[in-house]
Amino acid sequence: MLGRGTRLLAGAMVVVCVVLVGPSAPGGDLFARPLPVGAVKDVVPNRVMTWNICNPCGASNLDRAAEIATYAPQVVGLQEACVRDVERIRDYLENFYGLVYHVAYGTVLRKWGRCGGVPWSPGRYGQAVLSAAPMTDVVNVEYPDGGSEDRGYMAVTTTVGGKTVRVFDTHLAQRRQESVRAGQTAVLAADVARYDRVILLGDFNATPDAPELSAIWELAADTDPQCRPPRIDTCEPTTDWQLKFDYIFLRGVVPLERRVHATPYSDHHLLLSELDPT
Repeated sequence: MLGRGTRLLAGAMVVVCVVLVGPSAPGGDLFARPLPVGAVKDVVPNRVMTWNICNPCGASNLDRAAEIATYAPQVVGLQEACVRDVERIRDYLENFYGLVYHVAYGTVLRKWGRCGGVPWSPGRYGQAVLSAAPMTDVVNVEYPDGGSEDRGYMAVTTTVGGKTVRVFDTHLAQRRQESVRAGQTAVLAADVARYDRVILLGDFNATPDAPELSAIWELAADTDPQCRPPRIDTCEPTTDWQLKFDYIFLRGVVPLERRVHATPYSDHHLLLSELDPT
């Protein structure tokens, strides 16, 4: 039998491990979750997806991986993403579901309270892009004014539907910070305007008729052709609070089919679209 001193030491080590891992640690990441009937078997080369994975929400990274694997997009833009969580999601996608993705990160914040780690080396937080094709020309920009929390965007060049495209992934300032978002979209739009073929993914924290999105609407269209100011009554909600905050904006790219899927693992839904980059 273990002595009292040994048991105390073992208990202390458990506590240390919990502290080092941090609050974003996944739960139940032991066995692959079976995919639903009809799930695709391989990456769909012209499909893209955006998803705010909600951090900290305590969701299992294996469950997140299963949600992505069910639809297997060519490109996935994630927001509120801890690097450590994305690394696990990527590993699960490959090891459990046979889907191999490259990854690029758009870190805007290092914070133990968000992503764990240790006080002198907290985890990285921000955006991430998964792509079945290699990515080049990776750019990570932090907005001059993030509002109540640091925010930014990232951009990569990759392949969708056999065509080279510039993919942006962003997360704008939180609700009730309209003027801050207006400044952010001005910065973002200036970069988007440099490219003829763009896919812009992200959580904009604004409904389609919000004035701060006007700079984006001038350059790009929503993947839903019927969703555009001033007529926004057909825009499908992408959040649990029945508002559309998540977008796949397109510039020089033709939308084919789009879908919104609610998920129990985030307060944002999965937004997917098949595209024709032409």
